[in-house]
Amino acid sequence: MMKFRTRLVSGMVIVIFFVLSALGFLIAQLVEDVYVDQLSERLSKEAELAALTFEDHGMEDEGLEVLTEQVGERLDLRVTLLTEDGYIIEDTEEARVGLEENGSPPENLEALENGEGGYVRESQASGEELMFSVQPIGSTEEPQGYLRLGMPTAEFNYVNQNIWMFIGITFTVAFILIVVLTYRITNQLTKPIGQVTKVAHELAKGNFKARTYEQSADEIGELTQSVNALAYNLDQITASYQSQQERLKTLIENMGSGLFFIDHRGDITLINRACHEIFEADVSAWLDETYYEVIKDQDVVQAIQQIFITEESYHGQISVRGSIEMRHYDLHGAPIMSADSKLRGVVIVLHDISELKRLEQIRKDFVANVSHELKTPVTSLKGFAETLLDGAMETPELREQFLDIIWKESDRLQDLITDLLELSKIEQEYFQLNWGWVEAETVAVEVAELLKPKAQTKQIELDMTISGDTWFESDSARLKQILINLINNSIAYTPEEGKVNVAVNGKAEEIEIIVVDTGEGISEEEIPRIFERFYRVDKARSRNSGGTGLGLAIVKHLTDAHGGKIEVESTISYGTRFTLTFNRQRFL
Repeated sequence: MMKFRTRLVSGMVIVIFFVLSALGFLIAQLVEDVYVDQLSERLSKEAELAALTFEDHGMEDEGLEVLTEQVGERLDLRVTLLTEDGYIIEDTEEARVGLEENGSPPENLEALENGEGGYVRESQASGEELMFSVQPIGSTEEPQGYLRLGMPTAEFNYVNQNIWMFIGITFTVAFILIVVLTYRITNQLTKPIGQVTKVAHELAKGNFKARTYEQSADEIGELTQSVNALAYNLDQITASYQSQQERLKTLIENMGSGLFFIDHRGDITLINRACHEIFEADVSAWLDETYYEVIKDQDVVQAIQQIFITEESYHGQISVRGSIEMRHYDLHGAPIMSADSKLRGVVIVLHDISELKRLEQIRKDFVANVSHELKTPVTSLKGFAETLLDGAMETPELREQFLDIIWKESDRLQDLITDLLELSKIEQEYFQLNWGWVEAETVAVEVAELLKPKAQTKQIELDMTISGDTWFESDSARLKQILINLINNSIAYTPEEGKVNVAVNGKAEEIEIIVVDTGEGISEEEIPRIFERFYRVDKARSRNSGGTGLGLAIVKHLTDAHGGKIEVESTISYGTRFTLTFNRQRFL
């Protein structure tokens, strides 16, 4: 496609060419006509003067031929004398007498009729074109004869040719200069337009950084400024839109809940990474697929179908079976309506409430366990007290036996209440440790000496190994509480003649305490739950051991309060290994 500048320059050049050509032709023609008129007038005046000369001399004088030759030489013209009837008497061209004596040329006849005449024609004598002027000799009414002057038109043609050449050269140079000037002006006008067009193309391609740098104070300058302002505004709007899109994408991709959009055709158009963990599938392959063909959970499919049918929001809870465990989700669904109230799609949000369900179950189990744990000693106390009141008090042996049972049950009840209060205190937000530098070796030895009698009762070997520097920042009383509960738990669940080993290892940045027993062990499925309150691996055996079911829960909370971590490894029938790791220096 021809460029705008080329079309504009071509059009202007054509117009200028035709205008200059027409103007040059008119001027040349006008100059030629003026020149011819002036030449004709001059020839006529010279003829008048020459006629006066011949009038003074007389037409009958014998020196008429000489006078004719003299006038012709002086005027450098052809001079011809004619009778009053138009016939040639004398002529500076002798051959002319013989050629024209039998006829009267047109100018002669015109002179006879009007008294004077002028005409341009080809000479019969010389064959060249001449301009003639005829004047009467004497009065116009009764002329003595006529004088005719003839001027060759060759000189006139030469002058006329020079005029045309001059005008042609002048107008050619003017044409070239005007074309060059027109090109420069057009280039100045169209160059900013070309740059604006280029910027517009870049904007259409999405490059909003494009700018035009042509600056002027006219309308073109205003156009370039407007285009630059448009590009800047588009750049700002696009940057803002992209920023919002990136933030929205980051929010959607990193939100903890599953989110996906379904259009009005039922195709999934957006789905975040959380859905990968929920459905345990490559959900990126679900894009542009129909939801009921890729989602295998029927509860989710039915919820989506209900929203499409009713065009109303939906809220419910669903369970999705995973490869490890059943997960519970709170499903929120809502229709996406257009401005004209037409259904555009559906948005689904799946919020994982598995932890809430687990905590709710723990709460239920806790209430049941507390009730059960409190009910057993209270029932025993009440039963034996009633037995004593019914008469067993009178028998010394029964009284002593029953009072001993009441004392043990009340002691167990006291331990349970104490542990409950202690655990409740630890779980409070305002719970603080009394930090200080503590030697783990000293605390571990004290606890071992404290629990050695219980171990000896079951003939359990309680060993201890110490290595490295065991000083670290801790709460001495709480560390002792941790070790008492942990080692006591190992002794309680280790059969007679078993073995419990306690190792305290000082490392560069950490203190490691390991408690290993040769008890019955814990199954892999139950390890995550052993730190729950009142959770017992072997409920009957645990209750007989005299424990409250809160020891490991206290250990876990106190370890977390120290910023440490606890790991459990266990094998059925081979024993259990508890590993506590503390930072040597606490992090503020």
